[in-house]
Amino acid sequence: MDIIDSIILGIIQGLTEFLPVSSSGHLELGKAILGDESIPKESLLFTVVLHFATALSTIVVFRKDIWSILKGILKFQWNDDLKFASKIVVSMLPAAIIGYTYESELAELFGGNIKLVGFMLILTALLLYLADKAKDTSKNISFKNAVVIGFAQAIAMLPGISRSGATISTSVLLGNDKTKAARFSFLMVVPLIFGKIAKDIIGGELTYDSGNFMSLSIGFIAAFVSGLFACTWMISLVKKSKLIYFSIYCVIVGLIAIYIASK
Repeated sequence: MDIIDSIILGIIQGLTEFLPVSSSGHLELGKAILGDESIPKESLLFTVVLHFATALSTIVVFRKDIWSILKGILKFQWNDDLKFASKIVVSMLPAAIIGYTYESELAELFGGNIKLVGFMLILTALLLYLADKAKDTSKNISFKNAVVIGFAQAIAMLPGISRSGATISTSVLLGNDKTKAARFSFLMVVPLIFGKIAKDIIGGELTYDSGNFMSLSIGFIAAFVSGLFACTWMISLVKKSKLIYFSIYCVIVGLIAIYIASK
């Protein structure tokens, strides 16, 4: 892989991890339009490095929140910080269980099923539209909400469903504060990313070639920097009820996908 490919893939990962447009859906569309051979077949290590970069960008953006949560947990009291951390854990369970149980079945959905991607993008658009129109409140996310949001994250494993779009929209539609919804959505995925990385390392699935060091480094930097931008921008957009633009975009891309699949 050359440097340009690394930069492009890093930027795509950094942006689509946070913007509600479905990175998996766009990858499947790219394969269909350009052909499988036109897209570099990336190693698992490169994919893990990019996800690690976006997880770190989340930690940087929410560093004050995370530090406050950690200090609260270390007090070993049932305080607001420990409650929030517990909600994060609860929200992780549906995706972790479903992802582990149906790993092979989910992988089969990423075989160029463009029509599925199209319909799922339109579903994402609908969720974003409804969330955009929802009234803002000051309500905090409850444990019951965390479970429902967790299932939304699990459903987002389907190609074409945006993880951030599904989780933020679900949280807002449950009546939660929009800024808090975005904060929860971005923080809840960090443990899952690190958990997946740990699983791959322990399972011995990662292989390293020193000749790829430059590509890995450039990809990491591109994903990290674009992730910082996208995460910060997305929080502002949710707060200002600007999700409608992404809703329109997802509808257009979804219809294009269905058209391509029907030819």
